[in-house]
Amino acid sequence: MPAALKQAYGKAIGAEEIAAYLYAVLAHPGYTERFHGELENREVRAPVTLDKELFAAAVAIGRRLICLHSYGERFAQGQTWPHGRARCAKAIPTESLPEKFSYDEATQTLHVGDGLFKPVALAVWELEVSGLKVVQSWLGYRMKSRKGKKSSPLDDITPTSWPPEFTSELRRLLHLLEETLEIYPQQATLLEQIIKGPLLNADQLGMPPDEYRKPPASHGTQHQFDI
Repeated sequence: MPAALKQAYGKAIGAEEIAAYLYAVLAHPGYTERFHGELENREVRAPVTLDKELFAAAVAIGRRLICLHSYGERFAQGQTWPHGRARCAKAIPTESLPEKFSYDEATQTLHVGDGLFKPVALAVWELEVSGLKVVQSWLGYRMKSRKGKKSSPLDDITPTSWPPEFTSELRRLLHLLEETLEIYPQQATLLEQIIKGPLLNADQLGMPPDEYRKPPASHGTQHQFDI
């Protein structure tokens, strides 16, 4: 793909730009809805635009989403963490882990033990990725009766109380999901524009070199942006 895009755009296109482009095009409900039938019995295929402006727009969106979804481990340069709407309206007691959590759609309130977070939109509460409801799964692993399968005795080594860091992490999760939902319509619109425009044919791609098959090196977990 880099060689084909270089020929089409007249400049070199790096692997990071391609990764960001593909994330913007593929990682949203609009893609799965648009190609639902094809995805049932075929491999994932991405339309690659030959329009420089559309490619650049997709790269920008992809960089932002990857930054959010990796908690700043990738594409953090020049980015800031979103300050969303959800707030901790009542602190979660730190003496022990909560026993349950629930959601009140009428008041847009997330109950975590005796703690409260609001406003939390219904779309955030129900946001699902590959069959996993993100907020509910996150909370399920931090309850007194922890969800999930146990594969070794190490799974029993868990916190016995709710540290303040959990509250900060939950708030950050809610904020990144809020922005993700705001970007979804942009991705859907961009996908339609790409499909209607000139596209790169698969036979122009050739076989990828071996170096592109290697996973990227880890850059650690330190956040490089201001949260």
